[in-house]
Amino acid sequence: MKRRNFLKNSLLFTGGIMLAGTPSFASYKNLKYISNRPEISKRHFVSKTVDNTIKKVKKAIANKELAWMFENCFPNTLDTTVKYSVIDGKPDSFVITGDIDAMWLRDSTAQVWPYLPLVKGDSDLKKLFRGLINRQAKCINIDPFANAFNFDKVQNGHWNTDVTDMKPEIYERKWEIDSLCYPIRLAYHYWKSTGDTSCFDSNWQNAMQIVVDTFKDQQRKTNKGSYSFLRVTDRFYDNLPGVGYGNPINPVGLIVSSFRPSDDATLFPFLIPSNYFAVISLKQMSEMLNALGIKSQLAQEAKTLAKEVEVALEKFAISDHLSYGKTIAFEADGFGNKMFMDDANIPNLLSLPYLGAMDLDNPIYKNTRKFVLSENNPWFFKGKTAEGVGGPHVGADMIWPMSIIMRAMTSTDEKEIKKCLTMLIKTHAGTGFMHETFHKDNPEKFSRSWFAWANTLFGELILKIYNEKPHILSSI
Repeated sequence: MKRRNFLKNSLLFTGGIMLAGTPSFASYKNLKYISNRPEISKRHFVSKTVDNTIKKVKKAIANKELAWMFENCFPNTLDTTVKYSVIDGKPDSFVITGDIDAMWLRDSTAQVWPYLPLVKGDSDLKKLFRGLINRQAKCINIDPFANAFNFDKVQNGHWNTDVTDMKPEIYERKWEIDSLCYPIRLAYHYWKSTGDTSCFDSNWQNAMQIVVDTFKDQQRKTNKGSYSFLRVTDRFYDNLPGVGYGNPINPVGLIVSSFRPSDDATLFPFLIPSNYFAVISLKQMSEMLNALGIKSQLAQEAKTLAKEVEVALEKFAISDHLSYGKTIAFEADGFGNKMFMDDANIPNLLSLPYLGAMDLDNPIYKNTRKFVLSENNPWFFKGKTAEGVGGPHVGADMIWPMSIIMRAMTSTDEKEIKKCLTMLIKTHAGTGFMHETFHKDNPEKFSRSWFAWANTLFGELILKIYNEKPHILSSI
């Protein structure tokens, strides 16, 4: 696995966790706040609009450390992960996740998402977005069940021994509903922001048909569907029970997601946050197709499917929790069994308003949010330096910074937002970047020093606060 380290200090890599060597972080509390961005000639993609936004927002941030973190994190996707080119006369953007040289459909959308408000007046950013929409459509047309792709064909790839229908273009083939939702989110909001329809060609239209067909296939109404997956591994969450099809489901209209956004296997195959995401995504697809005057039958199929899943969610996703009243479950199987937890990766229960799937003031969401941010959620951890949600992917006591970021993104309480910012300042371990996870009692024990999604999500949070509650940035 290819890894890159932004730190000038030496680090030891042990079992997926970065550990500070004896001298590594001794002086990080005396940081000089010198930019950790690559020099201009080595940046992968340059946007003057993004650079000007960084300068403008930094001036409004009173805390020098927070301003430095924003400067490092917000442009991290552009600086380090974009491979932009023109292929067959069309823009093409391949966006790697960071220290893994592959593109996730989910991560790539989330990584460029914070730049969307800036795209209208920036022709270079428009090319980047068009290129990513084109690349994602190409990926879906190759295989809608894959979550991550190689830039080009790779023989004997990292996961080529998985027992599933691998192809040389695929890095990993874990079926996750959100992998098909995020490209719709990107296309829809790019269209809404710019009015540009140039990338919605026959390849994209075919990809949208495949999305609907795949969702229907994974409702598994008459059979187990077209997808199965097995891996020789010592990690429980890297495999599927039921000889590769997952645990049994009762076909009630919900869509099976074999894996979570964390790339961990689901236990009950109806992953509820991702089904909510599918509803809003299918509605967005239908709206786009109708507005563009194309694929009217597909537009109706998407609308009908969205309604079917929505009705099933009302019946099978919500139950009375012992402590919180009506609460949304994380997973279900349609037989009445439900799992109450939340995972830090997005989509999750905490992020439903962020994704446009539910209103912030929805009473059921409020109950669910209280549960997620409590010790009744088995993956919520409270330590000496921070509190937040983790997940099985890295394990107990490891908090994901993106859970703290999403908590602030879905809060209207200024005290809570400030609390989240303070925790993020205290837990970057002197690097100036977000990490995948850090230990609840020792932020110098962290995983992934180069995780672009978390970095740009942090930048998105700061930009949101700057636009909506700028006084918070001047009072931290």
